[in-house]
Amino acid sequence: MLNFLIAPDFPPENFSGWHIFNTLLQKRTGLRIRLLTPADSQEENQMYQQNRVDLVYANPFHAAELIRREAYLPVVRPIDCPDEMVIATYADAPFQHSDELPEQSRILVTDNADVRLVGLRLLESAALSEYDIRWEKAATFQAAARRLIAREAEAAFFLSSAYRAFNTSTRERLRVLMESRLDDISHVLVVHPDSAAHRRPLCDAFTQMRRDRAGEMVLADLGISQGFEQLDEEDAEFMIDLMDTLRD
Repeated sequence: MLNFLIAPDFPPENFSGWHIFNTLLQKRTGLRIRLLTPADSQEENQMYQQNRVDLVYANPFHAAELIRREAYLPVVRPIDCPDEMVIATYADAPFQHSDELPEQSRILVTDNADVRLVGLRLLESAALSEYDIRWEKAATFQAAARRLIAREAEAAFFLSSAYRAFNTSTRERLRVLMESRLDDISHVLVVHPDSAAHRRPLCDAFTQMRRDRAGEMVLADLGISQGFEQLDEEDAEFMIDLMDTLRD
């Protein structure tokens, strides 16, 4: 039995889609795979403590740690689904651009480290460093949106895909101040070194998922309509180096 963990960066509405995807994945690989869908980073950490996690669909920051520190191996990444991020405020806020955010602004963030990292880069044009900001922790992007609408902060950092997945009512009460355009970082599927023997069949199953109607439909539901492409060590290292550059 392989444990397959999905990073808690996606709305709960996607969970059913991932379960359907996992059913197809098991049929196409012949492997028994248990899906783990933590609601937030705290639950994610508990799952790591309680299980050996064989497969992880991880955000780029976490993927870098898993590859470098724990020798996980890259398998695939989604096609044309870069991990862009959004800086947003409440709908009638006085700010029109993130450059207008003043020092000591309250900004809501989740534990998604790459979103925070990219957001800080975007705020450099506002002459704001991490020490000029009053950070407010939110368990999920959905919680951050609710609190931002309630004006518990001046702004919030969101994964772009999570922001676009909010319902119309929520988005109408928010406003985008700035959005990144990086293109080269994305979520990544990695496999535990002890499960390396399954790397090739998993790669084949993921990359061929959109070749029939059932796979095409579930990928569309997950917002990965173009499917997945193989990710080799060289391309993974390039992405990790880019993350390091953003940190510096």
